[in-house]
Amino acid sequence: MRRFNMDNFYKELGINTERGEHKIYLDSSRSFLVAEAVRKGYGRLTSDGALSVLTGKHTGRSANDRYIVKTETTAGPVWWENNLLPMTSETFAALKTKVINYLNQAGDLYITERSVGAHQKHNIGARLITSHPQHALFSKHLFREKSREFNDTDYTILHAPELKLDPSEFGTKTETAVVTCLDTNTTIICGTLYAGEIKKSMFAAMNYRLPEENILPMHSGASRLENEDVSVFFGLSGTGKTTLSTDEGTYLIGDDEHGLSDEGIFNFEGGCYAKTYKLSKATEPEIWDASNRFGAMLENVVLDEQTGKVDFDDKSIAENGRSSYPLSFIKELETSSKGKIPKDIFFLCADAFGVLPPVSKLTKEQAMFYFVLGYTAKLAGTEIGVKEPQATFSPLFGAPFMLRHPSVYAELLGQYLDKYDIKVWLINTGWTGGAYGEGQRFPLKVTRKIIRSIQANKLDDVAFENDPIFNLSIPCAVEDVPGELLKPQQTWQDSSAYSEKAKELASSFHKQMENFGDFYQKNLSGAPTHK
Repeated sequence: MRRFNMDNFYKELGINTERGEHKIYLDSSRSFLVAEAVRKGYGRLTSDGALSVLTGKHTGRSANDRYIVKTETTAGPVWWENNLLPMTSETFAALKTKVINYLNQAGDLYITERSVGAHQKHNIGARLITSHPQHALFSKHLFREKSREFNDTDYTILHAPELKLDPSEFGTKTETAVVTCLDTNTTIICGTLYAGEIKKSMFAAMNYRLPEENILPMHSGASRLENEDVSVFFGLSGTGKTTLSTDEGTYLIGDDEHGLSDEGIFNFEGGCYAKTYKLSKATEPEIWDASNRFGAMLENVVLDEQTGKVDFDDKSIAENGRSSYPLSFIKELETSSKGKIPKDIFFLCADAFGVLPPVSKLTKEQAMFYFVLGYTAKLAGTEIGVKEPQATFSPLFGAPFMLRHPSVYAELLGQYLDKYDIKVWLINTGWTGGAYGEGQRFPLKVTRKIIRSIQANKLDDVAFENDPIFNLSIPCAVEDVPGELLKPQQTWQDSSAYSEKAKELASSFHKQMENFGDFYQKNLSGAPTHK
């Protein structure tokens, strides 16, 4: 444990060190932060030693409370249509004053100084100032060791999770706000205990900055094989990004955030943030072991009151239960957090309509199309009012964190595909034999066999057939995968019902992409045949 030694930065920021019986702790050890969280009643230890905490009503990101300070500098580059709310510089300054005053009265403070980005040049320093030790622990997990001395290009996160704002005072929609000022490199998080806001605020900062340096930021997992070949896995939450990038026999580079440059890929993070619902040792042994040990932090999981055992199959608190832990908890790990230019890129989607093939090979135009499309599906019951599967689209497989227009990132992807002949695959980790409720989800073992066959180049000499509705190129055979699974129509009892549902989904792809005007027209050859 290190006591805080005030330097000029924090003095100028307005942080008060005269705190009476309270203290400021700088870059404390994980064990100290765990002990503090338990001592203060923020969490308890499971029977296996992990810290279990609850985040109250916010068990996920507050997507409708995301603000960017709008100035002459940011008015043009920011993709405001992406549910990003503008805030004036004056309002932000007033909010910053309020939050600093709150932190100065909050008792003990916990500060971490970390880095984001495993690259000597392309990284951002991140100072977190928080009133809660478990959030400092989270930043120790998800951010990296400080790699250099900080300067004025680095970020400060003012974290007041239990400060509830008065919407009439700051013009916010609710008592919660996540606000970033890109001109001053400052993020303020108020009114939410959900730790994921911390990591995603810095992901957004990297996503804004890196394209100016011709680096593609990616909401993706990544791993390498023994022969150094690298695979990248794009996907929305619940599609298998973390699971597939942490597969046995591969070395994890990272599970969620990466950058692609001419030097190769590099992880932004120092840890993992895995979903825990239905986590089992049998199917995800690495994630299971990392989550069930001292030092890991679990959010919104259910514990047996008597034994302290975690029931990962119980989603009564939240389906979005989470586990955070450092990369060092993973046994099969690429310790440099870097890799070569990827050989294969996988777009993961969970098609709840059961009409997309489990694997198809994409042309460059299709890759551009599906990258901006960002398709997956919401399931019945996951949100109030959702009675049956609904198509949902998140451009770039991570739109909420992308501060620039999708075409900026897509053009960068296209440049790298051309330059390095990277293969792109669309992988359906969703349903087969019918829609959700009728068919079944593709077994994880089937998806893994497909991925492993591609990584081993076993599809290089296989014949492909064209799907007449989606214009996708489907392999005729994949080793150890039943042939009928490769062609969705053959898995449906009613072939005409399949065609009707497939055409309906294909039409929705066109309708979604029409929102992107010129980009859509330019990459129309990558769209489904049926319109």
